[in-house]
Amino acid sequence: MRSCKCFVLVAAVVLSLLLTGGCIKPKITLFPDGTEPLEESVLQGRDRDKILVIPVKGILSESPSDRLLRRRPGTVQEVVARLKKAEKDKRIKAVILKIDSPGGSVTASDILYHEIVQYRERTRAVVVAVLMSVATSGAYYVSLPADFILAHPTTVTGSVGVIFLQPKVDGLMDKIGLAFEVEKSGRNKDMGSPFRRSTEEEQQILQGLINEMGGKFMNLVAAHRRLDEKTLADVSTARIYLADEALRLNLVDRIGYLDDAVEQAKRLAELSRDPKIIAYRRAEYPDDNMYNYNASAGRLVDGTLNPLEWTLAESIPPMRSGFYYLWLPGSGGD
Repeated sequence: MRSCKCFVLVAAVVLSLLLTGGCIKPKITLFPDGTEPLEESVLQGRDRDKILVIPVKGILSESPSDRLLRRRPGTVQEVVARLKKAEKDKRIKAVILKIDSPGGSVTASDILYHEIVQYRERTRAVVVAVLMSVATSGAYYVSLPADFILAHPTTVTGSVGVIFLQPKVDGLMDKIGLAFEVEKSGRNKDMGSPFRRSTEEEQQILQGLINEMGGKFMNLVAAHRRLDEKTLADVSTARIYLADEALRLNLVDRIGYLDDAVEQAKRLAELSRDPKIIAYRRAEYPDDNMYNYNASAGRLVDGTLNPLEWTLAESIPPMRSGFYYLWLPGSGGD
C-alpha cells in the first residue's frame, strides 16, 4: 500500500514539474464558441482527390444563437466558412451537403442558396445534397442548386412555401390591464406590432409580401426540378412528403443512404475508387465519421459533450416576427 502511495505522489510531482516547466501545454476549452479554426479531418479514403461533407443542421439563421456561457455561430456562418475554405483546396472535387433542417428565415435560406450556386460556378465542383430526417421548406430551398438530390428512406421534405410569424400579446395585456401607446407618422408604421390586432389593410399588405416570396420559391423549384403544372399545383399547397412521394414528384433524384451519396459524387465528378472523404472540424473526435453532427460548432470538450451545453433551444421555433421558409408543425393559423 505504501509503495502505491509513493508512486502516486511521484507521478503527481513529475506531472506538476512538466506543466510548470512548459513541456506540456494542454489546450483546454471549457466553453467552445465556434471561434476555433476549422481543420481538415479525413473520415475515410486514401487517394489524392477529396469529397467534402458539410452538415446543414437546425434552424437556418444568419444570426448566432445564445447558449449558456457562450454564443454559437449561425448556420449561414458555419456553412459559408466551410465553402470558402473548400474553395482554396483544388483537390476537393465534390461536396456533399448533409441536410437535416426544417428550414429557417427567408434571408438565411436565400443566402445559402446563393453561396452554393457561387461555389459551384467558381470551382466547377460537383454538389450532392443528402436529405436526412427532415429537409423541409428553406432546407429544401438550399438543396436546389445541387447536381443531385438524394433522400434518406425516412426523409420528410416539401413544405415549399413561406410563413409569416407574428407573436401577439394584446390579449394578455387586456387581461392584466396594460396598454402600449404608439405615436406614428403613417398609419402602417407599426404594422406587425405584437400589441394590437392587424388591420385588414395590413393583412393584405403582408399577404402580398408572402405571395411574392412564396412565388420566388416556387419559381426556383420549377426551374431546378422541371416540374409539370399538375405537380407544381400540388407542391404549391406547401404540404410535406415522405421520400417515396418526393421521388415520384421529381423533388428528389433518388432514395438512399450517405454511402450512396458518396458513390454518386464519385461518379459525377469522375473520381477514383477511393477518394478522401473529409470534413472540416473545430475539434478532434475519436472514431470520426460522416454521421458526426456535433462537429459543426465545437460542441465537444475533449471528445465529450459539454455538460453545460443547452440544446433545447434548437427545438424551439424562432419567436421574432419575420418571414420564414420553415415547416413549423403546431404553428396554428386560420
